[in-house]
Amino acid sequence: MKRTLLPLNGLRVFDAAARHLSFTRAADELAVTPAAVGQQIRALEDVLGVVLFRRTPKGLELTPEAQNGLDALRAGFLQFEEAVRAMQIGQSSKSLTIAAPRDMTAKWLAPRLAEFGRTDPEIRFTIVAADAPPEFTEANLDIAIIFADGPGEHEGLKLADGAMVTVTAPEGSGDTLIIWPGSDVEDAASLRVADAGLAIDAAANGFGRAKVPLLLAESDIQSGRVRALDNSHPCERAYWLIAPRPQWRQKKVQALVEALSSARLAGLSALSSISLGIAEHKHKWRAHRFGVPQSRPVQRVSRPCHRRKWEPRSAPGLRHRLILQSRHEHCIRQSGRP
Repeated sequence: MKRTLLPLNGLRVFDAAARHLSFTRAADELAVTPAAVGQQIRALEDVLGVVLFRRTPKGLELTPEAQNGLDALRAGFLQFEEAVRAMQIGQSSKSLTIAAPRDMTAKWLAPRLAEFGRTDPEIRFTIVAADAPPEFTEANLDIAIIFADGPGEHEGLKLADGAMVTVTAPEGSGDTLIIWPGSDVEDAASLRVADAGLAIDAAANGFGRAKVPLLLAESDIQSGRVRALDNSHPCERAYWLIAPRPQWRQKKVQALVEALSSARLAGLSALSSISLGIAEHKHKWRAHRFGVPQSRPVQRVSRPCHRRKWEPRSAPGLRHRLILQSRHEHCIRQSGRP
């Protein structure tokens, strides 16, 4: 059955005017002008084909047609409010559905979700494996993490700058390349795995070396499970936290984003220390291999700073006379006159 398009704005104005029996007080409640209230009432009367108010010496009064529909109209507005509260129940719940790649979940997301969950025992997580940008409406997602060069059509927050690093076993391994679908290396004789997380595990077990996102490898590098062969290299793709704009307004999503952002800032400092550690390791290795003495720390010596005495710009005549007097004394010394 085809539904009639209801003039909801005019009905809302009619409800306020019927309660106050005054266009002026209705305008104050709705934060509009009395003229706007009168215009809405006239437009509603044209749509309904009936007169809603009658002016009398005592003021406004409702017509019988308006009184017949007023109770049902107010009951309908109450049902609207109940429907809005029912739709907002999901916002107040403590259940979060997150989509993320499998390797991202295992290497970075899961430990941080566990830490965030310890702040509130009632929080529940549902993690959906998604290697491609997900459909939020179909999967009923709250937020997602993708490995891409931007957030796409959604609002996004970059978890870390895109960077790749080559890792291998701590004791070293062969030159076999470990390739995963997102790596930019191709070799016919290499080992192929499903994702970057498996590439890190294969490198840790001595299968070879793998070029993987630094964000995923940072915990394994810090724990000594794998060793970085070089400093990180910039990469166009990075891990993004994305969601449609309405999702970002939900309090539970905002709390999760704040927690992951704090983890992101902590991860940035950890990544800096990893790069410094790699440089220091290479310096010590060269010193041990080639007998190059390690550089000593440079001692800074403070020296007095001689500055010209400040001369006021308001006395140019005095400065000019002093210069002329100095030149005159110099000429006298050169000529030998007393």
